Amino acid sequence: MKHDFKITAILVLFFILAQIVGLILINIDISEIKVVDGQIELTHADTSLGPRPEITGLGAFAYIAIGIAIGTLLVLLIIRAGKINIWKAWFFLAVFIATSMALGVVMNNYLALGIALVLALIKIFKPNVFIHNLTEVLMYAGIAVFLVPLLNVFWTAILLIVISIYDIYAVWKSKHMVKMAKFQAKSQVFAGLFIPYKSSTSKTRTKIDMVIKPPKTLRTTSKAGKTFKNPEQRNAILGGGDIAFPLLFTGVVMESLLTQGLPKLAALSQSLIITLTTTIALALLFIFAKKDKFYPAMPFISAGCFIGYFIVLLL
Repeated sequence: MKHDFKITAILVLFFILAQIVGLILINIDISEIKVVDGQIELTHADTSLGPRPEITGLGAFAYIAIGIAIGTLLVLLIIRAGKINIWKAWFFLAVFIATSMALGVVMNNYLALGIALVLALIKIFKPNVFIHNLTEVLMYAGIAVFLVPLLNVFWTAILLIVISIYDIYAVWKSKHMVKMAKFQAKSQVFAGLFIPYKSSTSKTRTKIDMVIKPPKTLRTTSKAGKTFKNPEQRNAILGGGDIAFPLLFTGVVMESLLTQGLPKLAALSQSLIITLTTTIALALLFIFAKKDKFYPAMPFISAGCFIGYFIVLLL
């Protein structure tokens, strides 16, 4: 198992929470369901920052793919230059925008912007495990609220396949995804679920570090003069894309069910089947993965998405 059972369980539970919160907000964000020329159409309210771009299908796929490519290139340039402050400033803006879009679904836009600003400031300048992972849940919900109305099932499935292939290359071949993860952990600002902890030994129990700090190994000298290691600080992480992409797919499937005439609650309930199969795939990855090794999660998560979708189609 890659991490201790307790840490793995917490990470998986946060993943489930992010998926459920995102689906609920997407469901609430649908302001009107109407029949136009014999077809059911969904209308979405504007986000807290204004309307979405008027693109769909291939255009939406290209919009997301180009955005990912540009974002990855910029992060790699920041890493190469070692500019942690630039990364923090950029991430602060991303947290503020995405979180405000999630909160804007359930509250006044100005209030949503204010709360998002406070959360982003705490996340960057006073990081702790609770605020970090809470804002991650809201961030990916906000991204889904923004992007799901632009996509359909076909192009979202293509997106999952492309991202899975890219993830394999980036982790196992070029390894630049590993460099990005290590840089983010060092900067104490990580895009994704992040749980620092001291690993358990025969004499100590696993302990979560509530204050996020760079990983290090503590050394202590015994009375006999021998040096030994205290429980080593480790990081349990799950990248932001591993949360956002299955949520996008599940959200798009939920909206496709609505266009087939299902009520909101029924569409939400059936889409949770995909959340279940995706969670199982992720849990299996954590169980069979080895310590101190990086794995591309998206191929496993995408497989979970497609298995869940097949089950939904059978219903």
